[in-house]
Formats: sequence, structure tokens, C-alpha cells
Amino acid sequence: MLYLAPKSTINLEKMKKSILLLMLLMTSSLIFAQTDKIFKHNGETVNGKVIRLDEYVIVFKYDGEDAENSIGKYAIEKIVYGKSGRVEEVSEKIIVNSEKDWEKVVILEEKSYIAGLKKGEEVRGKTGLINFQTGNTGDKKAEKKLKMEAAKLGCPFILLTADKTTVGASSNSLGGSQAIKKGVAYKY
Repeated sequence: MLYLAPKSTINLEKMKKSILLLMLLMTSSLIFAQTDKIFKHNGETVNGKVIRLDEYVIVFKYDGEDAENSIGKYAIEKIVYGKSGRVEEVSEKIIVNSEKDWEKVVILEEKSYIAGLKKGEEVRGKTGLINFQTGNTGDKKAEKKLKMEAAKLGCPFILLTADKTTVGASSNSLGGSQAIKKGVAYKY
């Protein structure tokens, strides 16, 4: 007499455990696959859930957290959405190698735009005290000098902190104008 019931019961239990384990692994991989990946220009990757894209800022939540965070679009190369796999290009990396690249430098006027960038040095650009420029020409010269200072530091961004133009008697004794721009340089 041969009795095989206990052995087949053991195999059935092992098979049930194996199927359950396989289903858990597949479910957890689907959950992790739905994580959005934010790729920064500096090489870092942020894993989380993108909440919304504003004009200059991306609002997201880190995995396992409820607090909303924001990062400026200038710091982001692309986003890969976990649910669909869609890739969204956000911004091109601006490469500034020397003062000659000053035209590539971007002046930012709102602090939220620099989120995710690294702070550099303070920069300033101004026109001479004695000049016979119109206000607009002096302003453009000061902006060029400001951008050249940032480019010299290898920084593609400037957060503008002061923009002042004086005209006439308040500027100098000859009645010319002087433009002064100050800012903080930022890089990836």
C-alpha cells in the first residue's frame, strides 16, 4: 500500500507560497516603476512624484514623503514619468567656459528660479561715472559687464539683486547717467 497524500500536500503548499511571493515581487516592482525620475543637469537624480510643472518651477514630492518641494526648471534636464515611461525634456544645459560666452548667461529676477542651482560669487556691472549714454544704452552696457563677470566665473545664471540707474544731477556733475547692476552668480 502506497500513500502519497502528504507529499502532494507539501508540494501544493510550496507552490502556493511561490506564487504568492512572485505576485508580491511583481506588485512591488509596479509600485516602484510608477516613481517619476527627475534628472538634474549636475548629474543627480531625484526619485519622487511630480505634482505640477509651473512656468519656471517643478513641484514634486520625494518618495515616501508628503511635503511638496520645488526646483527651478533651469536645474533640470528631463523628467521620466514612471507611470507612462514618457520622457519630458525640460531645459538645455548652458555651458559657459570663459568670458567669451557672456551672451549665454541668463539673468533671473525671481529667487524661486534658482532652486537646485549652486550659489557662486556676487557680481556687478556698471557704467563709468562720466559718460554721455542714454539710459537704455548705459543699462545694456552694465548688463553686459554683469554677464561677463558671471561668465568669467563659469556661471550661466545670475540672480539679479540690484538694478539702479541714476540720471542727471544725481548721477554726476556733468549730467550724464550711470547704470549699476548687482547679482549673485549661480551654476549647476
